[in-house]
Amino acid sequence: MNTIKDTLDYIVKAIVPDSKEVVITDSEENGLITFEISAPPEIIGKIIGKEGKIIKSVRTILNLSHPNTRFLLKIKD
Repeated sequence: MNTIKDTLDYIVKAIVPDSKEVVITDSEENGLITFEISAPPEIIGKIIGKEGKIIKSVRTILNLSHPNTRFLLKIKD
């Protein structure tokens, strides 16, 4: 996993049962990479987790694996 997008893609697709329905898009502006995760509502719930614990853990893993990269995760229904 060389890039932050590869890492995010790997983690998110490992969380959900049907990874074909998950789409991750990215855009970069002023050194900030914005990732938008799109999926059906029942899959979004699994990505976010109870009280947001799963998505917070994903952010933590991304921060640890790519410490010099500024990023923002957005969830889109």
